[in-house]
Amino acid sequence: MLIKESHVDVPVTVNGTEQSMRIFVFHPTIPGYPKAKFPGVCVFSEIYQVTGPVARFARQIAGQGYIVAAPSSYHDFTGPEPLAYDAADTDKGNAYKAQKTLESYDADVTSTVDYLLSLPTCTGLIGSTGMCLGGHLALRATFDSRITACVAYFATDIHSRSLGPHEAANSSPEAPTGSAHTLDHLQKLQHAEVAMIFGIKDTHVPDAGQDLIRSKLREAKACFSFYEFAHAQHAFIRDELSKGRYDPAITKICFEVLLELFTRTLKTDLGPRDGAVAAPEHVC
Repeated sequence: MLIKESHVDVPVTVNGTEQSMRIFVFHPTIPGYPKAKFPGVCVFSEIYQVTGPVARFARQIAGQGYIVAAPSSYHDFTGPEPLAYDAADTDKGNAYKAQKTLESYDADVTSTVDYLLSLPTCTGLIGSTGMCLGGHLALRATFDSRITACVAYFATDIHSRSLGPHEAANSSPEAPTGSAHTLDHLQKLQHAEVAMIFGIKDTHVPDAGQDLIRSKLREAKACFSFYEFAHAQHAFIRDELSKGRYDPAITKICFEVLLELFTRTLKTDLGPRDGAVAAPEHVC
């Protein structure tokens, strides 16, 4: 499927202050069908904003028949240009990630979904995905009830409650008093289906962190799948300057996971969810 690429600057309101956020748009097109409609997908980037690997990921999704909107997360601090994959910009990206408030991240989701739903070519069904920081944001984005499907790649900072300018990292199973962290609000996922993807060798989200996320999803009675790949490290789908961690074969498998979930939930009108699903038979 062909793709048209563009960008749009949209308003984002954070604590009563209006800012401007750039969204990079990847729109599928079918010659001869100018009124064709497609589901939307929000693609959230890693700490470097919308880099080459993120754009290529977005193009792959758009080519399957989804309108992809990739917001520039750090509009609070800098322009929409991507950061470099070097030590200086890695430090800068990590600093921005910690300084940006959860309220600002949530406002980005609202504006991105608003934009997709404003398009006459959007069916109104919306999914989310992303890598690293973007994996966390993709999961948190499903707190917006308009997003009904999510594929989160190696989502950082969930298990440690370390996103945003809050208290020190806390990987306790118990929620801190008044917590606004993603880990402590997974009951908000009742309307969405989620696929979580991790590498077992991911040092950013170690075994205990992955186990905590899984247990909290079960506790919340979320509809989710959980994938762990034995030899995969952090950021294994990043196809550029990924410090020897890029794994094309596993990346391909993960993209099939994304397509299965998005095709079933976003391209099919399933109607309202009925909780009366029979338990599977215990037979060989």
